[in-house]
Amino acid sequence: MKSRSALFTSALIAALGGFLFGFDTAVISGVEQRVQSLWELGDLVHGLALSAALWGTVLGSVIGSFPTDRFGRKPTLMGVGLLYFVSAVWSGLAWDEYSFMIARFLGGVGVGVSTVAAPLYIAEIAPPRLRGRLTGLYQFNIVLGILIAYLSNAALRPLGDDAWRWMLGVEGLPALLYTLACFAIPESPRWLIAVRGDRDAAARVLERVGGAETEQEASDKLDAIAAAAEAESHSHNLWNAGLGKPILLAFLIALFNQLSGINAVLYFAPRIFELTGLGSQAAFLQSTGLGLVNLVFTLVGLALIDKLGRRTLLYVGSVGYIVSLGLCSWAFATENFAIVPPCLFAFIAAHAVGQGAVIWVFISEIFPNRHRAAGASLGSATHWVAAAVLTLVFPKMVTLFAPSAVFGFFAAMMVLQLLWVWRMVPETKDVPLEELQRELGIA
Repeated sequence: MKSRSALFTSALIAALGGFLFGFDTAVISGVEQRVQSLWELGDLVHGLALSAALWGTVLGSVIGSFPTDRFGRKPTLMGVGLLYFVSAVWSGLAWDEYSFMIARFLGGVGVGVSTVAAPLYIAEIAPPRLRGRLTGLYQFNIVLGILIAYLSNAALRPLGDDAWRWMLGVEGLPALLYTLACFAIPESPRWLIAVRGDRDAAARVLERVGGAETEQEASDKLDAIAAAAEAESHSHNLWNAGLGKPILLAFLIALFNQLSGINAVLYFAPRIFELTGLGSQAAFLQSTGLGLVNLVFTLVGLALIDKLGRRTLLYVGSVGYIVSLGLCSWAFATENFAIVPPCLFAFIAAHAVGQGAVIWVFISEIFPNRHRAAGASLGSATHWVAAAVLTLVFPKMVTLFAPSAVFGFFAAMMVLQLLWVWRMVPETKDVPLEELQRELGIA
């Protein structure tokens, strides 16, 4: 069998879609004021311009299962790279607010499809003992992309009035490289068997990525994949396939991810810090401090996910959420504002180690091979719809309610998450996907 380096290379290339996701999401922070002044946008149109990518992400996550199943994981990832490339170049050349919105929307579609296809692909080629770390590379690259976008914006800002075009357009280069790199990765062996019924091609992939140590082990693995595909429902409708438990798990982990308030903190950090009287420090705390903490603790989560397991990290993250959000609520209620920044750093650390490290891994594991893309699409769509709604209502929330009540609400939701993890979440560490399928009662 060939070296496992081919496995790591394939997983890393797929995970780089997460880098483009993070970069594309965060780069808007450096251009939004210039875009508003350039085209003299009112508040509503400005909001539409900023949220265009987010609504594209919702659409991409909803439809992402179709190309992933119909054309395969590899061609879908290549298509994601092309969407990022077109969006980046078009955004940099945008001639009015409407062309800008269309370009950003296309990039958002790429983000949405990426959250379906990339983690799923990595989970399907990885052996059980490495599946968490390799699939978690996607989340690491998201966080890295966010940080690099902030640094790139800062480096390009001195270029003057047209700096915003370069900030957006520069993403075209890594997007093109990513698209070309995807030519080098193999197709998922599980898709080849479960969807195409091509056992010979799947065997060649296993040999290439080191999916088995011996020919007998490879044969046994192929038999297990084929048997699991035969045992699961052949219905193409996710809702008619007897998948109630994984559907509920995917829906709730995605929903709780947003009910933690993570997007509110990442998107509205300056507003939050201004409420504490620390407005002058907001830009640094958001773009550098929070981004760096997120990156460091994402690495910690990746180091632990295959050692401690997904369930344990969700416990750790839930407790971290509850403590940090609870203290934020208390700080605003008692006007002890000095502890708010450290609490927000602790909140980001808890997210990175817990939900951030686990969500895309877990969603990509719990569905059977034939329905994995549709299940991943469900989880991703839930995540992005909840993110869009939270982003929409958060400014109104802090106007209607005291900040202490808002943070108290997020803390209460994380108490519910802790109870959910305790009562419902199975441990998927070290369990082959086909065996996990049986343990969840799917076959």
